[in-house]
Amino acid sequence: MNIVWFKKDLRTTDHAPLTEAVKLGNVVCVYVFEPEQLEADDFAPIHLSFLRESLESLDASLRRLGSRLNVLFGELPNVFQELHKQSRIESIHAHEETGNWLSYQRDRRVRRWCKESGIAFHERPSNGVVRRLDSRDAWASKWNKHVNQSIMAEPESIPSVQAPWDANAGWRDLDQWLNHNPRWAVKLTWPGRKNQTGGIANGWDYLESFLHRRGMNYRTDMSSPLLAETGCSRISPYLAFGCLSIREAYQQAEVRSKSLRDDQTLDAKDRADWGRSLSSFKSRLAWHCHFIQKLEDEPQIEFRNVNRAYDGLRESEFNESYFDAWCKGETGYPMIDACMRSLHQTGWINFRMRAMLASFAAYHLWLHWERPSKFLATQFLDYEPGIHYSQFQMQSGVTGINTIRIYSPQKQLLDQDPEGLFVKRYLPELVEVPQKHLAQPHLMTTMEQMLFSCRIGLDYPAPIVDHKAAYNAAKERIHSHKNAPQVREVSAQVYQKHGSRSSTRERR
Repeated sequence: MNIVWFKKDLRTTDHAPLTEAVKLGNVVCVYVFEPEQLEADDFAPIHLSFLRESLESLDASLRRLGSRLNVLFGELPNVFQELHKQSRIESIHAHEETGNWLSYQRDRRVRRWCKESGIAFHERPSNGVVRRLDSRDAWASKWNKHVNQSIMAEPESIPSVQAPWDANAGWRDLDQWLNHNPRWAVKLTWPGRKNQTGGIANGWDYLESFLHRRGMNYRTDMSSPLLAETGCSRISPYLAFGCLSIREAYQQAEVRSKSLRDDQTLDAKDRADWGRSLSSFKSRLAWHCHFIQKLEDEPQIEFRNVNRAYDGLRESEFNESYFDAWCKGETGYPMIDACMRSLHQTGWINFRMRAMLASFAAYHLWLHWERPSKFLATQFLDYEPGIHYSQFQMQSGVTGINTIRIYSPQKQLLDQDPEGLFVKRYLPELVEVPQKHLAQPHLMTTMEQMLFSCRIGLDYPAPIVDHKAAYNAAKERIHSHKNAPQVREVSAQVYQKHGSRSSTRERR
């Protein structure tokens, strides 16, 4: 039999491993729940719920094509070894995955086992990320070539073979494992989550509604935590789990861009707004893969500073009480706390607010980025390791090659939530506080606190750090470190390995 091993590519279109395996015949489609991934510190119930829905969607698509999804449970490559004993495996077909460190090590084990067992293992590139990239100079052109290649159509049918095992065994084993795991027994009962639903059709629905109805003001809406809920594409979890491919999203945006001049329902201004937003959206798709490429080139940046000259900058000063308050959304900074609590409920927040959360942890609280990044990984439904850790290090100022941005929570509230609608939605204790006090409610007088039903320290916490003092101290420390000659030398090496080559000026 020829196995198609699905990982984070849960679709039947634009799927090179499936297309190639179908040509060989006797195809068995497999997904494996791996205990070490379920136990990982970056995996959470929101991910499992979305994964379940996406696997059910994939199974329905495969059944329509004459096959089905075999769901198994266990460590790899042990699971494949058991299958090989029951019915000889001729080949395994899979996409290259740029995931967490566990998946990196797992893929190495599978490759080694296949080689030792005489089984052909065919891995195909995914989403324009290049394995064994020799230079960043050519990356942009390679990505452009990838997203403009023809999309592989869904197979007309899949020549399947009856597998000598129970195709649903993995679901039962998973449920049994969850019931006996105390960590998950608590988390699975967490109320109040309102997440997007997984699956191929849902991904396409979000993409279509964005490109044709919701996305006209994308360029401006993306900065507001309130407007971004509908103004952004919201396809990121479908890209992270592979319900959509980057190429499919890019080419649909291209089709929409080209159709604008013939769209008689739009006036000149709307047509221009659509054009700018679609251009920005396509650039974000490239940005998406640009950051994943960093993790592909250096898998250790999940837990190690990309610029080793920053080792020791914050690690020995980690404040547990600050971290706990930040995780709970109880810092005394309304914009920070509203963003964190919205994540607790929805699993999504727009990019600017993600950057602000990371910046606040790194600068105001002077927390080393690794533990905050792991916590937010469990909150983001669309958690994508390559983007997540690269961005967290960038926002924490430890790359040495990026602009240092220290966000002011007060300014972000005034700029991005001027009427306080977002903050009051997620911080009901501030619902009666007037807008003029909302950015800094701790400055209200005792009389005002009583009048507006918000007693600082009782109904809502006082700021855990002083903004001005923390801001100035962090700015001084990070800039003095960045400008040290020995740090600049290492930063130049980091740029050669990971820096963007999107323009002639940047290359020069």
